[in-house]
Amino acid sequence: MERPVESRRERLRAATIREIAQTARELLVAEGADAVSLRAIARRMGMTAPGLYRYFGSHEELLRHLVGEIYIELVGELEAGIAAAGDMSGKFLASARVFRRWALAHPPEYALVFGAPLPGLGDDGRQDFAEECGRRFGGTFLSLFLDLWRKQPFPVPDDEDIDPSLREQLRSYRDEVLEVGLPLGVIQRFLECWVRLGGSISLEVFKHLEFSLSDAEPLFELTLKDLARLIGITYTPPAPRS
Repeated sequence: MERPVESRRERLRAATIREIAQTARELLVAEGADAVSLRAIARRMGMTAPGLYRYFGSHEELLRHLVGEIYIELVGELEAGIAAAGDMSGKFLASARVFRRWALAHPPEYALVFGAPLPGLGDDGRQDFAEECGRRFGGTFLSLFLDLWRKQPFPVPDDEDIDPSLREQLRSYRDEVLEVGLPLGVIQRFLECWVRLGGSISLEVFKHLEFSLSDAEPLFELTLKDLARLIGITYTPPAPRS
């Protein structure tokens, strides 16, 4: 079935939205999140601030759109890194290393997306652009994890060995959010890996390791080595830095 052809007006609107998002990101990188205002964007684009409301209904809506755009970029890099890797072990290590490299290269964008949650994001059940893109990002890691489990099952806790309070939360997450039929121990392992991966990257990006380390990569690799043992993959060190 052929896709309908966009009208000239629709193309111009889409181009303007892309320019607004790009301008917002430039302000974010150059001056920080507080500088990303509709007035500042309009000034840079030669528009009036009220004119921007034809494209975004509020400042929050603009930021949520920018978050979605950043997720799309990050997912693209993750998928390219995974595709270029070899076996399942290589894909896992590649995804983690690509995520860290992207985060360190884009600290303002990382802070916007992975810092304090944007007000209202996901609170009302709406599946807006940012929410959809965030699910695609999470799905990149989850799909990889589930593929590994199906091909190379690794040891996980039995349901009855999981703390009862945690067990109920894992069951709710599995049944209501993931909607997959998996042992709760697999869900626990997935969250354990995500917390350790995301936590180590956040500490480095937000410079909370500089009190002791000028180069946190060796410590990050130790984290990957531990995670590899946890899920039964082969750890291979990264190529030496030139």
